Amino acid sequence: MNASHGVCCTDPDLANQQQRSCNPMIPPRGTFERRVQVERLSDRALFVRLETVRLSRIAGAGHYTSSFSAAELFAALYYAVMNYNAAESNWPDRDRFVLSKGHAAIGLYPVLADVGFFDPSELDTYTRLGSRFGDHPDMKKIPGIDFSSGSLGHGLSVSVGMALAGRVENRPYRTYCMLGDGELHEGQIWEAATAAGHYKLGNLVAIVDRNQLCIDGFTDDVMSVEPIEDRFRAFGWQTHRVDGHDLDALLDVFAALPNESTGPPQLIVADTVKGRGVRLMEFNPDWHVGNLVGADYDNVIAELKAGLRPLEANK
Repeated sequence: MNASHGVCCTDPDLANQQQRSCNPMIPPRGTFERRVQVERLSDRALFVRLETVRLSRIAGAGHYTSSFSAAELFAALYYAVMNYNAAESNWPDRDRFVLSKGHAAIGLYPVLADVGFFDPSELDTYTRLGSRFGDHPDMKKIPGIDFSSGSLGHGLSVSVGMALAGRVENRPYRTYCMLGDGELHEGQIWEAATAAGHYKLGNLVAIVDRNQLCIDGFTDDVMSVEPIEDRFRAFGWQTHRVDGHDLDALLDVFAALPNESTGPPQLIVADTVKGRGVRLMEFNPDWHVGNLVGADYDNVIAELKAGLRPLEANK
């Protein structure tokens, strides 16, 4: 695995020669370059939230809160961490990304358009008859989508297969898998965790969006998933825990991931807030799916544009 991770390389020939992005490594914390990067990522996280609201209005409903909790994660991965080439979506050495919590695709699509996988104007057809952009992603229709997710609990198993394939083919890519914390209720997740530890898939990075809520309510009320780190460590993983809305902290974790393809698989538990950025949605199980209309729509747009503000007490 290359030491340098970054955003899309715009020159396919250079990308194939270097087998990595043409952007530099994540700059050290405290440097001018890091401050610029964090400002950029913060802007892109806001972009994810605003586009989620816009696309939900086109569809008549949407998974606002699941996308909002992952906004900083999407921004960090696609604008600072992952190696890919939007001009060659099937570049064999690209990092793979599996959105196991496929209902958050509404927040991923705008990022894929923004970095060049397809024309952003196509998103205006979101969920309309004949559109290739549905509520869940389809890898056969959408460039940049590596797995048709949506049936929860399958993503980590698929990611284990991708990581194993990379080893067999001697490819330098990493596989990143974003899980919802509610998916940890699924037995298949733990079978995959066992396999990843057994095969020492150091080229696999699982990210748990620990936003505390699933469709049935607070995750730990349905079935406790803690201690997440201890459980994964028992299967041979190396674990990290971080504030999933703190971009500096996220970049520190991604920059520190070991580069060995054989070794412990990596787990990042990102503590997030479902609905982060909109006061009426934060920690609110009623907004797993919803529809903003009229003044509510305008108020949410204004609140998001005002920037993230301190959290109120949760549950």
